[in-house]
Amino acid sequence: MCSETVAIANDHAGVELKALLVKDLEALGLRVLDLGANTAESVDYPDFAVRVVEAIVNGAADRGVLICGTGIGMGMAANRTRGIRAAVCHDAVSARLAREHNDANVLALGARTLGPEVARDCLKVFLSTAFDGGPRHVRRLQKLQ
Repeated sequence: MCSETVAIANDHAGVELKALLVKDLEALGLRVLDLGANTAESVDYPDFAVRVVEAIVNGAADRGVLICGTGIGMGMAANRTRGIRAAVCHDAVSARLAREHNDANVLALGARTLGPEVARDCLKVFLSTAFDGGPRHVRRLQKLQ
């Protein structure tokens, strides 16, 4: 996992949570591509979601993390791009299943809906869980293409 690059971005609601998660990513030995926002000044979440999506599509990052107030807006914006499978996760179980069953490559988190420890657990599980594969999961993912 040490050679993996994770792109991370947020809107104004996620500045503090992103700072915490960046430290966790770095502690795991991952390369972090911090794509903003870095202040609490109001910004539009789609502008930051697209930065992470482009980093993944262009090969600059392997996975992504997006943070807004609920995670929903960021997830919706990210999922508009072919090949992106963003999952809004609320706990470690949803993060694990997003990886195992859906091969999610972007984790979307809500800074206003999750406590920092739950968000950290989601991130840890998201990064450490592999896609199960198998015919039923692969078949379903092919339908998303």
